[in-house]
Amino acid sequence: MIALSLAEIAEVVGGQTHDIPDPSVQVTGPVVRDSREVRPGSLFVAFAGERVDGHDFAAQVVGAGATAVLAARPVGVPAIVVDDVQSALGALARHVVRRLGATLVALTGSAGKTSTKDLIAQVLARKAPTVFTPGSLNNEIGLPLTALSATEETRFLVLEMGARGIGHIRYLAGLTPPRIGLVLNVGTAHIGEFGGREQIAQAKGELVEALPPAEDDGVAILNADDPLVRAMASRTKAKVILFGESGEADVRAENVRLTDSGQPAFRLRTPSGASDVTMRLYGEHHVSNALAAAAVAHELGMSADEIATALSEAGSLSRWRMEVTERPDGVTIVNDAYNANPESMRAALRALAAMGRGRRTWAVLGKMAELGDEALAEHDAVGRLAVRLNVGKLVAVGGREASWLQLGAYNEGSWGEESVHVSDAQAAVDLLRSELRPGDVVLVKASRSVGLESVAQALLETGAAGGGDVR
Repeated sequence: MIALSLAEIAEVVGGQTHDIPDPSVQVTGPVVRDSREVRPGSLFVAFAGERVDGHDFAAQVVGAGATAVLAARPVGVPAIVVDDVQSALGALARHVVRRLGATLVALTGSAGKTSTKDLIAQVLARKAPTVFTPGSLNNEIGLPLTALSATEETRFLVLEMGARGIGHIRYLAGLTPPRIGLVLNVGTAHIGEFGGREQIAQAKGELVEALPPAEDDGVAILNADDPLVRAMASRTKAKVILFGESGEADVRAENVRLTDSGQPAFRLRTPSGASDVTMRLYGEHHVSNALAAAAVAHELGMSADEIATALSEAGSLSRWRMEVTERPDGVTIVNDAYNANPESMRAALRALAAMGRGRRTWAVLGKMAELGDEALAEHDAVGRLAVRLNVGKLVAVGGREASWLQLGAYNEGSWGEESVHVSDAQAAVDLLRSELRPGDVVLVKASRSVGLESVAQALLETGAAGGGDVR
């Protein structure tokens, strides 16, 4: 964080100083909520959770070098005490962002947020120092913590914004007001919580409503290929830039294809030129993500050649998102187990089909959460898609939703023993250990709550050392 005195922080957050001998002392280290991340000069933010209360670690973090604790009550060590720690954290982030002078880019969407955010960060980092959301820390706590990790040298701040309901993105955009806002898509992720795609579109569009007008350099970057996103142009006074494969897109892809290994390649066309891209990532769905990143970079002054080179060299920065690893015996494991929704599940299956040309493919799939009344239909549809894509075998892992995946595959008509329903991750590992052979490609994917990354890890350990039970 940029250096601030404890007195200034207390004033910004509306707090009282306690046990602070010298309020002019500055916070010069990171702002953290995890006691294990404390460094000399840190500000430790004490949240009281259901199982762990950060206030209980106050003495420990000050002993480890923290300058003070942002707390809801006095803790016997230097502290700034506030009525609401979360609100205070947001106020501090808003103050720091105003001080920075960096260009703030915010993005949202139903699928692909984290992958796109990682691409934007890698492209912009070639131009100037860039800070971006780590992993998927895109909520009312993770977002301000990311903003507070920026320094005086930071020129671009790339923030992913998630939403669980109407008003969430409006709140996040109020904490860290963006100049550039990007909306990727409107899908069915969390549809059980929102109630429908129209409600999801309403929530995602709050981002473009929060942008400054065009005369103040506000820019809304919208997916031309998604009608619900494209319609958000009417909800903003910012300049609108369209990306996509549509001929009407300002930044678009031409001659899209997949390499023999399943990596997308295309001709990137921007208003100032065109250049060829061959990505290191896997799956055609990354073309849209790359175009979104290219639109941001072009708006910030990068040439088509610079953008294409950066996209071609960019990798995956976040765990368990299409992580591709080949075992010594030739089995390829695709760990995409961080999360799942119908759109990302379909994209992953198509990527598996492309990667598995001429090889035997396995889809190890589990529950997609938060689909509400759409759960049965969506799981059934994914099972059917696996058949249509000629996936070699579907292993559906878990309870009711997994049975719907398996039943969808069976009812598609061409499968019998090619689909199987197993009770848990260990059963899936046992099955795969007994049946995998060199050259096979295995996709592992489910919602985060299912924890199927343990299957991918066990299979990798099996290939390396013959062990790896799921614990």
